[in-house]
Amino acid sequence: MKRFLLSCFLALLLMTSGRAQEGFVAALPGLGASFGETASAVEKLGASGDPRGLPILKALQDGTLLRAGDGRILLGQGNAAVDAATGAAAPADGAEPVRLNNRVRSALRSALGQLQLLSPDATERAAAADAVFRSASAENIRLIDTALARETVPAIKEKLRLALAAAQLAGTEAEAKRQAITTLGHAGSTEAREILLKAKAADASLAAPIDVALTEIDRSLAYRRAAETFVQGLSLGSVLLLAALGLAITFGVMGVINMAHGEFVMLGAYATFLVQEALRGTPFAPWALPLAIPAAFLITAAVGALLERGFIRHLYGRPLETLLMTFGVGMVLQQAIRLGFGAQNREVISPPWMQGTLLLPGGIAMTQNRLWIILFGILVFLLVVAAIRFTRLGLEMRAVVQNRRIAATMGIRTGRVDALTFAFGSGLAGLAGVALSQIDNVSPNLGTGYIIDSFMVVVFGGVGSLFGTLVGALTLGIINKVLEPYAGAVLAKVFVLVAIMLFIQRRPRGLFALKGRAAEA
Repeated sequence: MKRFLLSCFLALLLMTSGRAQEGFVAALPGLGASFGETASAVEKLGASGDPRGLPILKALQDGTLLRAGDGRILLGQGNAAVDAATGAAAPADGAEPVRLNNRVRSALRSALGQLQLLSPDATERAAAADAVFRSASAENIRLIDTALARETVPAIKEKLRLALAAAQLAGTEAEAKRQAITTLGHAGSTEAREILLKAKAADASLAAPIDVALTEIDRSLAYRRAAETFVQGLSLGSVLLLAALGLAITFGVMGVINMAHGEFVMLGAYATFLVQEALRGTPFAPWALPLAIPAAFLITAAVGALLERGFIRHLYGRPLETLLMTFGVGMVLQQAIRLGFGAQNREVISPPWMQGTLLLPGGIAMTQNRLWIILFGILVFLLVVAAIRFTRLGLEMRAVVQNRRIAATMGIRTGRVDALTFAFGSGLAGLAGVALSQIDNVSPNLGTGYIIDSFMVVVFGGVGSLFGTLVGALTLGIINKVLEPYAGAVLAKVFVLVAIMLFIQRRPRGLFALKGRAAEA
């Protein structure tokens, strides 16, 4: 009995192999004869399942497939070529490239997907499964079944199941169609929705189950859009948090409205650019971004300390003069950068681990650099909280916030605290510049677009409250992203600004008010 079953299996294998080989050989003469015959030949190569067809189709796609005068099909370029049927070297004199049109290209995409389903490369198989799914052809059912039986990667198996459902929906078996509709409904993707809509238009008898599946897909897509909006809001909120964190500290402790805060953000971005250029071509080039973080903090902190000691300390208690002076300093810094680096944008290249798109659970797509910025913003926030809670400088800062005069009588050098606080807040603005250099153009105007948003975050969250700054940044980021699809980016910001103005009328000290000089003013 075992011997009989083994014989049947070998016979079936030989028959399958023979049919594939016959399909391969029969398809070759049509390549290059005419556009119609070329498209038919491409379809036959894809349906044959013969792995020898894959290099031929790739050569056709690359423009290196040749047709000799005697009808032989050659692979190669120039005078170096091999016979596609035998693999033997062959002269390419007089051979002409096989040309493509739209029909041939369409057939080529489908055929490549069919043959790449059996590729040893998992990436190729995944791409092929997507291509076969989009083609939704009943002719692919046998090939998908074969690939599905061999596949070991769970993610690719799921793609193949969807491709099989799409192919079955284009077939003739009624029960298989109904199962396919259910499978595609669970997929919850726009591609599956398009396939179901086409099937509904082609076969009215399937309208009822397809409508149920479409409702399920629409529900899944609505949840996904909401999740994507939330993630995008977190991304924008993390940027606002980094930009506003330093301002919250300087404004909360010192009561200084620093209109040059955006320029400190810009200085951090240019510090990142300088570190990248300094390390270009050296073994430390991959570490340019991590090394730019302390460099940007120290550079902007030093500039902030000079600004506080040179100008701001003479203007305490005079908020209007401080505002005008810092506004002028911001203009000077912008012009200095234009003179030193030019007005054009500078490119800061993200490291490989920050490039590309990450697919989160539920099919939510997010760029890697945005995800890293969210994590960076959370890390910086936690470090700032730890510095204020567990260091001597943090203790002195909190004492000055609560009551400057009592703090001075207790021996705290409030002038020194002001200088270090302003330097610390300026350094945090530099860290925001490092993050923004990965998602925005590095130019002299980089920080201008974030200064108003930073003030809105600080005022909305509560002046001097770090937790309020966190909540305010994330809230404003999410609200902006929720409103943008309906009102546009500009009107969304206007609506947010008006809402904050109305909110401040009811709660002048923001969400989380602190007692201190800035709040009492």
